[in-house]
Amino acid sequence: MRSIWNGAISFGLVSIPIKVVNATESHSISFRQIHTEDGGRIRYRKVCELEDREVSQAEIGKGYEDADGTIIPITDEDLAHLPLPTAKTIEIVAFVPADRIDPLHMDSAYYLAAGGAPAAKPYTLLREALKRSQKVAIAKFALRGRERLGMLRVVGDAIAMHGLLWPDEVRAPEGVAPDTKVTVNDKELDLADALMDTLGEIDLDELHDEYREALEEVVAAKAAGEAPPEAPEPTGGGKVLDLMAALENSVRAAKESRGEEPAEEPAEVRRLPAGKTARAAPKQAAGKKSTAAKKTAAKKTASSSARKSTSKTAQGAKKTATAKSTAKSAAKSTAKKTPAKKTTSRKRTA
Repeated sequence: MRSIWNGAISFGLVSIPIKVVNATESHSISFRQIHTEDGGRIRYRKVCELEDREVSQAEIGKGYEDADGTIIPITDEDLAHLPLPTAKTIEIVAFVPADRIDPLHMDSAYYLAAGGAPAAKPYTLLREALKRSQKVAIAKFALRGRERLGMLRVVGDAIAMHGLLWPDEVRAPEGVAPDTKVTVNDKELDLADALMDTLGEIDLDELHDEYREALEEVVAAKAAGEAPPEAPEPTGGGKVLDLMAALENSVRAAKESRGEEPAEEPAEVRRLPAGKTARAAPKQAAGKKSTAAKKTAAKKTASSSARKSTSKTAQGAKKTATAKSTAKSAAKSTAKKTPAKKTTSRKRTA
């Protein structure tokens, strides 16, 4: 990677020669301006307004426009002699926890490469010190004509530097939050938490620029003389009137997109308008009556069966008792008759 700035890291009395290279690159598709009638390129030429002629890049320098319109030339030599220690040095001023840095302050990202073999030892020392302390270094440096703030942190085996905005460059969020007072209940928060859990985490490597891919398809179709692909119809639309229903549907859709079967949840009873409730009431009453009638019929059947079985048992018991009493009376009469016969026979023998 080509370096954009060469200098050193000032770590106390330790100086670490480094090279600054861009850590990011843009993959966006750029367009040229053309004349719509004939497709000719539209170009911007650099013209000196005093001589009214086009000038080359080698003839172009820097200048500062004063309040009265006077141009003050500023050369590269003037910039090289700025009375700043950060002109060619990344000066570390403090070490702070990473969570102290608000992401709003973050700007461009760079990698800091060791400048030669002598820089390997102090470079590794700073990297390992940042790792063990679990902190980031706050530094000041000058780049592209201005002094900037930077945050140094470890990325893999390298040291990365994020440009930071100055505190007065970050605007306060005044007038951004809704003015209307809104109350969020616990059930809505529970559904929002469920949606967050369902969506879960993701590996950033899995994400890609779908807009760029679609734009490449359009360019390829136009180059081949074909009709560009049609845009899909937007899904959904309109205003969200029921936040709870929208959250529930979002959780269900997120689970289905992950191949999960949504759990069957008990139906929620919601109040309906008066008209719908009046219509639904007779059906519910009829349902209750039919259920009650069924239960009453079942009770009558059970009671009649119980009565029949009880009457049969009672009749059987009466018959058994009658038979027993008849047998007893017969036995008594037989017993009385038998002794009388025996006495008579004895007298006759005598």
